[in-house]
Amino acid sequence: MDLKNIGINSFTVKAHDLWANQWLLLTSGDFSLGKYNTMTVAWGGFGTMWGKPFAHIVVRPNRYTYQFMEEFDDFTLTAFPKAYRSALNLLGTRSGRDGDKIAESGLTPIPSEIVAAPGFDEAELIVECKKIYKQDMGPQHFVDPSIDKMYGGFNYHRIYYGEIVNVLGSDKYMT
Repeated sequence: MDLKNIGINSFTVKAHDLWANQWLLLTSGDFSLGKYNTMTVAWGGFGTMWGKPFAHIVVRPNRYTYQFMEEFDDFTLTAFPKAYRSALNLLGTRSGRDGDKIAESGLTPIPSEIVAAPGFDEAELIVECKKIYKQDMGPQHFVDPSIDKMYGGFNYHRIYYGEIVNVLGSDKYMT
């Protein structure tokens, strides 16, 4: 897809709709080394922290992508047109430990402009991020006790904040 550089002050999204209904791919690793993994994410957000534009995402320690998030310093978030929903579903339900799920999805990894983690040729939005913070979630921090029911008492996410260092997208994501 033909994407344009979008300045951070021109980047616009319907944040809840993007995360909850459209989904994104979180990809971490190094494209040039051929060492990366991706997973579908539906929990996260965009904002400003410490004077920097950021994206935050959460990954459970049992996910294969977790080891890539721990080893590498950056990640990408990519959004796709609705035609790719089945590919995102596959990438969210299969593990990269068990085979080449990216090839099976039919998506094409491409090098990013700034970070080592790849984007995807079919994407309509690529957000490149450098990790700046991480912390483990736990029930002792939930103000609303009903949140713990989503975890069954175990396998809590690690939250990652990434400074947004580059955005490429279609006109849909530009003011």
